[in-house]
Amino acid sequence: MSNSVHLNVNMSFQQLVETIKQLSPKEKLQINDALWDGDIDIPQEHQDLVLSRIEKARQDPGRLKNWDSASKKLRP
Repeated sequence: MSNSVHLNVNMSFQQLVETIKQLSPKEKLQINDALWDGDIDIPQEHQDLVLSRIEKARQDPGRLKNWDSASKKLRP
């Protein structure tokens, strides 16, 4: 099986999505990896916020809720 694809087609975004849905899970993951391969630039303030929250959780693990109890509060 060849690892290359040669395409020259015009299609809408929705048609592209439908085409990708036909791929195997492994192929979908390969596309995902190719699209997001290290090109994500996370702003420093976002990184700092996440690191701050992780540190707060380490210092006081009791402040965290498990998903079951938290999701009950989210349901109407």
